[in-house]
Amino acid sequence: MPIDGATELYGIMGNPVRHSLSPAMHNAAFAALGLNKVYVAFRVEQVAEAMAGLRALGVRGLSVTIPHKQAVIAHLDSIDPVAKKIGAVNTLLIDNGRIHGLNTDWLGANRALSAKMELAGSSVLLLGAGGSARAIGFGLVEAGASLTIASRSPEKGQTLAQALGCPWLPLADAHRHRADALVNATSVGMAPQEDASPIAEEALANFQVVMDIVYAPLETRLLKAGKQAGCRCVDGLAMLLYQGVAQFETWTGAKAPVDLMRQSLLASLGYTSTND
Repeated sequence: MPIDGATELYGIMGNPVRHSLSPAMHNAAFAALGLNKVYVAFRVEQVAEAMAGLRALGVRGLSVTIPHKQAVIAHLDSIDPVAKKIGAVNTLLIDNGRIHGLNTDWLGANRALSAKMELAGSSVLLLGAGGSARAIGFGLVEAGASLTIASRSPEKGQTLAQALGCPWLPLADAHRHRADALVNATSVGMAPQEDASPIAEEALANFQVVMDIVYAPLETRLLKAGKQAGCRCVDGLAMLLYQGVAQFETWTGAKAPVDLMRQSLLASLGYTSTND
């Protein structure tokens, strides 16, 4: 699409942000629907100044990534109730200078997982207690799943479990647990730990579905082992894709071109298909 005086500006703010795949995904979607919009990356250090700049420049929407998902909350005019519960915002909708904060990470995780199973009434073991785990955990509880948290840090894990009203167990004991699904929300499996798995591979027989939020590599050691164990597997691009789909539809009111957005993400990682 040509960029002109009527082009609406969207983007992502974070630090670092050069590695983000979101510009490729959203710009491909804007172009496919013939929308005069462009999505760029903003490296932001000072959140307060950046939020004032968004208002002044007429930016229409923004993704928020590490380390600003909590810091932006103090500068919002309104916040979505679920985002408030989660305590983190990854999406900004800006209208006439007023900034509304939302969280689509939980929507992305729920949609990715629900493609393989029914969430309501299911049991899920969630590995990790960081920001991603927090959003995923709140989303699963919101969907009616029975959740257990397993983490390396007792303090962080027990704090999150208490907030979610669910049990906690040490990550070292996760291999003894049985559930319908296992979700890895730790960084284990990404560089420089590509050859590592967050749970003993023989334990994957305890789960029907395995989801990993790590997307580089696309097929982590955990997912390879899950496939060998006969599990239904969800790769890390699924959550990234569907949280972006929710953002796109929030900003535009249009139905997102999901397949095209996934292909743009795969191409950004050097894949032509999920089988490469």
